[in-house]
Amino acid sequence: LSRGVVACSAGNHAQGVALSARMLGCRAVICMPLATPSIKVNAVRGHGGETVEVRLVGNNYDEAAAEAKRLEFEEGLAMIHPFDDELVIAGQGTIALEILKKCVSHEVDAIFVCCGGGGMIAGIA
Repeated sequence: LSRGVVACSAGNHAQGVALSARMLGCRAVICMPLATPSIKVNAVRGHGGETVEVRLVGNNYDEAAAEAKRLEFEEGLAMIHPFDDELVIAGQGTIALEILKKCVSHEVDAIFVCCGGGGMIAGIA
């Protein structure tokens, strides 16, 4: 964390990384596609504060992810991947645990999960 972290996301992952970086006093660069809605960009900036830089780059997720990968290698930033990381998936799994703890008095037949990039559903499944 001494060099900082980098992430690519246009959603909840970006906000979570930004908030975590602020709380840890860690530098973070969040790469987001150019078409990311301003409400999401502003939420990331709001959660991150001064330690977080938002870079709007690329026409889609893959192009923004390529910039994040470049920063990982060229600046030595630690990549916090939104879905291809066992620890991130395990963290997303805590959402399911919270739901199940709230439903101790009755059986849960299904949990409906919004699916953007797939990170959240990977943990909850």
